[in-house]
Amino acid sequence: MTLRRKLLLVALCTLALPIAGWLYVRQMETLLREGQAQALLASARAVARSLVVTGAVASEQGKGWYVQQAPNQITVDGYGDDWAPLTPWSQPLAQSGKLLLAEDDDGLYLYVDVPDTRRVRADGDDANALAADHLVLTLASAAGQRRYLLASAAPGPLTARPLDPAVAGLPDLITAQWQEDGSGYRVELRLSRRPPLSALGVGVYNASTGGDPMASDTRPLLKFSGTLSDELAKLAPDRVQARVLSPQGWLLARSGRLDTAPGSDGQPGWFASLIYRSLLATRLEDANLWAQDVPRLDTHEVSTAGTGTPVSVWRSGEERGSVVLTAAVPIEQAGRIGGVLLLEQASRIVPLLANRALLGLLLTSFGVLLVAGGILLAFATTLSLRLGRLRNAVERAQLNDGRLDGLFVQGRFPMTDATDEIGDLARSFERLFEVVGGYTDYLRTLASKLSHELNTPLAIVKSSLDNLEHAALPPEAQPYLARARDGVARLGALVRAMSESSRMERSIMAAEPEDVDLRDVVRGCADAYRPLIGPRRLDCVLPQSPLHLHCAPELVAQALDKLLDNALSFTPEQGWLRLTLHDKPDGAEIELANQGPLLPEAMQGRLFDSLVSLRDKATPGDAPHLGLGLYVVRLVAERHGGMASARNLDDGSGVAFTLQLHGMPRQRLSG
Repeated sequence: MTLRRKLLLVALCTLALPIAGWLYVRQMETLLREGQAQALLASARAVARSLVVTGAVASEQGKGWYVQQAPNQITVDGYGDDWAPLTPWSQPLAQSGKLLLAEDDDGLYLYVDVPDTRRVRADGDDANALAADHLVLTLASAAGQRRYLLASAAPGPLTARPLDPAVAGLPDLITAQWQEDGSGYRVELRLSRRPPLSALGVGVYNASTGGDPMASDTRPLLKFSGTLSDELAKLAPDRVQARVLSPQGWLLARSGRLDTAPGSDGQPGWFASLIYRSLLATRLEDANLWAQDVPRLDTHEVSTAGTGTPVSVWRSGEERGSVVLTAAVPIEQAGRIGGVLLLEQASRIVPLLANRALLGLLLTSFGVLLVAGGILLAFATTLSLRLGRLRNAVERAQLNDGRLDGLFVQGRFPMTDATDEIGDLARSFERLFEVVGGYTDYLRTLASKLSHELNTPLAIVKSSLDNLEHAALPPEAQPYLARARDGVARLGALVRAMSESSRMERSIMAAEPEDVDLRDVVRGCADAYRPLIGPRRLDCVLPQSPLHLHCAPELVAQALDKLLDNALSFTPEQGWLRLTLHDKPDGAEIELANQGPLLPEAMQGRLFDSLVSLRDKATPGDAPHLGLGLYVVRLVAERHGGMASARNLDDGSGVAFTLQLHGMPRQRLSG
């Protein structure tokens, strides 16, 4: 991983700032909501105590039957079509039966649905009616209560038979409708509104399961009260919807409506609402559970308040961007819970404040993040460029043959004036290359110095051997004299080779360029080589058009001579050689390929260095090989602005040596 990427990863650590800010804003939003919740709970407790003091809510004795307001005219026919809008709020009866109560200006309506697949039928006038499937209806008023038997042997109208003595105001006869099918039976009836009933009881007797045939579940009647609603409207705070519920969640009174109109601070947009709900207010109840126009609220908060524990909850509002705070407190009187008071308040201030705080924090944080990231990126880029310059200087400082770059020798190593750690590293490299440069120069001049110093002792030894030839020596000394003369000759060849290396470099640098057609140079060399290679085959491939280049043709020919001499050393007697000239956009390329063994991988990058050879060690009496041929090829290529390289052929049949030439610079004429 690059240094810039590492520093960018370090810059990402600044993301902790917006994250910490988001957590802080979220905590502040929670504190704001808690404060509003506590304030609304306090208001709800005060209103609940006021309702008890004024006597608007009486303590309830157990559960009650809730009477809904009939949304349409109900026809007493024993069918449930008219009750369809009220069916979702049916009340459980007995084991699996359902009871629905509704009222309008004409009276109180009752609808009972009892599932029973094994019917035992009998009319109400039958002596065995109490032993058959039947209903027991109990009516209670201020004067007392009275029970009625509802039984029928067949679908249709029926008349309820009283089971108790007459009570003032309560009816003697009640007409009803009885309908049944394979799943059970249904009973529907209407009662007069006079006298007002204080309680009502319904009992279901199933002959197949048994039980008390006279029992009925009698409960007080609960219904929406306009009087209680008026009293609640006087006590409830402004801009708050108040509802009084029974402990089971039935609606008894309501005042006010939720104020969802936009305030003076505006209304949050859809994006702000999304941000608030996803990042800040993650604990919001579903608004559908708190529908305003339903007779019963069956939520956990209402159940909790019905047991005597105050509770508050935040939920989504019906309007976009609004939230609703609901406080539920029990209404207690004489140690008994008579109902639950709900206060609901719509709020846009909390989302607006939270969104504005979060947006401001995020903008500031990301602005700081961008600035810090930009500064770190600029710093990393500068640091990378400086290290790149240092790396390039190190790579250019030493050539393949150990010579230091002329630009470095003439000038100073880059960034040595810097006062930081990179400057220390640059100065260390500078001192290192000064030492290496001095040692390299010593090694380069060592051959010429040795050749100069060895000439005199070699001449002394040679003259001494010449003098010994004229002296009278025993026959057994003649072989030793011959060996000494051979050794002196070989030492002389070594000294001449070492001095020849320096002369070659100077002659190559002093060569004069001219404009030539390289095809003529390569063709002439190929024609001269064919008589020298014996039975081997030499192919020459030249371009069709002239290839002009500003170069030194004698140096090119000398380089080809060295390449041919090297190729002949490894090409078998019946092998082949191929000399190819290629036209390149920036110059020319000469390739000499030969059949023979492949190059070792470890030596391919060192073949053109001085004193490097792949030939086997010379046997006694052979001329020593110092590996200067390919070194001359390299010098010629560099003199022409190119390079020399070697590679194994793709088919593995041999080796190809390539000489790339870009041309020599043209000299300006002095005026």
